Amino acid sequence: MSSATTDAADLRGFGYEPQLRRSIGGYASFAAGFSFVSILTTVFQLFAFGFSFGGPAFFWTWPLVFAGQFMVALNFAQLAARYPISGAIYQWSRRLANATVGWFAGWVMIIAQIVTVSAAAIALQVVLPSIWSSFQLVGGDPALTSTSGATNAVILGSVLIALTTVVNIVGVKLMSVINSAGVTLEIIGVAAVVVLLLTKAERGPGVVLHTGGTGSGLAYVGPFLVSALMAAYVVVGFDSAGELSEETRDPRHTAPRTILRALAASGIGGGLMLLVALMAAPSLTDGRLATEGLPYVLTSRLGETGGRVLLVDVAIAIAVCTLAIQTAGSRMVFSMARDGVLPFSAALSRVSPRTGAPALPAIVVGAGSAAVLLVNIGQPALFTALTSVCIVLLYIAYALVTVPLLVRRLTGWPNTDEVIRTERDGKLFTLGRFGVAVNVLAVVYGIGMILNLGWPRPEVYDPAGTHWYLHYFSLLFVGLTLAAGGLAYLRYRTRALSLHLALPVVPVAVAEVEAA
Repeated sequence: MSSATTDAADLRGFGYEPQLRRSIGGYASFAAGFSFVSILTTVFQLFAFGFSFGGPAFFWTWPLVFAGQFMVALNFAQLAARYPISGAIYQWSRRLANATVGWFAGWVMIIAQIVTVSAAAIALQVVLPSIWSSFQLVGGDPALTSTSGATNAVILGSVLIALTTVVNIVGVKLMSVINSAGVTLEIIGVAAVVVLLLTKAERGPGVVLHTGGTGSGLAYVGPFLVSALMAAYVVVGFDSAGELSEETRDPRHTAPRTILRALAASGIGGGLMLLVALMAAPSLTDGRLATEGLPYVLTSRLGETGGRVLLVDVAIAIAVCTLAIQTAGSRMVFSMARDGVLPFSAALSRVSPRTGAPALPAIVVGAGSAAVLLVNIGQPALFTALTSVCIVLLYIAYALVTVPLLVRRLTGWPNTDEVIRTERDGKLFTLGRFGVAVNVLAVVYGIGMILNLGWPRPEVYDPAGTHWYLHYFSLLFVGLTLAAGGLAYLRYRTRALSLHLALPVVPVAVAEVEAA
């Protein structure tokens, strides 16, 4: 039996007819997760934030967040091997818990992904005008906080979202080719940044042992926790390989490995970038590192030409990051619509027979992201708060998987590993006797980070002190998202509950192979 036939039969075992085209291989699956994290985009964007609060010692937030997220990723890898279905967070959650929990996991994830697309796209404003002044189409001030900078950011971001929407409509094959090429260039860029800055180092790695006057002893705990938000903002989205399971060849074998590889590569690469930037920065005390961040280090150490070449690579990374997030979001919309639990489900679940792609979900995610971008005009503080709180939603969605998974583990899950094999007749990825311990760590980390991300800090959500309500924006936005989701769920509750079916003990693909 061919791999394509086996994959199709396996999907039918979950109650779905194959509609999406399986054209994603191992590297493209890895690229989907790596480009969502996109360290070249996000570390450039957020380095100044972390340093401004925690000084050089904020570096240690990176390995701590990476370790916590790796616990989450290990659990996701085990789930990806057993439930290779598009809309992974939604599909996993509703099977581990119930239809209600699963629906809210999917709803929260959709909102978070839409806002995250806009957050990624707006990063072009940080890069393109620095490469060439003519990219500043409106006014002369490229700063995101200025009126001209904010307006220009919306224009550049909207153009990028339009392009990524077109790519998603054309089909996953084009998306995977562009994404894989972009990720290859991003990895080269990360390596170049690390090597080149290392040759320009002015201080040793011991720099990360100093707080830079931001606090000492117990007084440093507060600044350290705030600076940890930088790493928390970056290290998300590694589950994208699971989101694309129905378009991946041999997903039970491929997806678990690429989830872990994408996160591992991002963790190692991002950590090295942070370290060499601190070692090579011209000054740790002149204030520029806290305001201009990594672009300042590059241009000052590598010169205008060298810095611009690397900034071009950053711009490419931003583009593929936006593309990957939009693709993941569109698959989540498609997966829920296919179950008939979203408005206009019939249209949203339609797959083009010519391209094999769900076009309308990509348009919906793109349009929603462009609408969020408009908030930045005249309200940059509100946009910053929005893009910050969307990470809280991602962590909540993850927790709606890891918490039910822990409950299931305590009752004996998984109990079908003896009969289910990968498409290559190998054993499924498993945590074995370490499953409960790893799951507990993932849950504790996730809940702790949700509290840290959502804590109403004015220095995070309203640094300019312009609007009192922004102090509590994380709580207000999460509450509004859940309330709106609750109203929508009432409309589709009956349908959602009817879909909560027990999984077959032996997938159809396995049964057919055994019968043969």
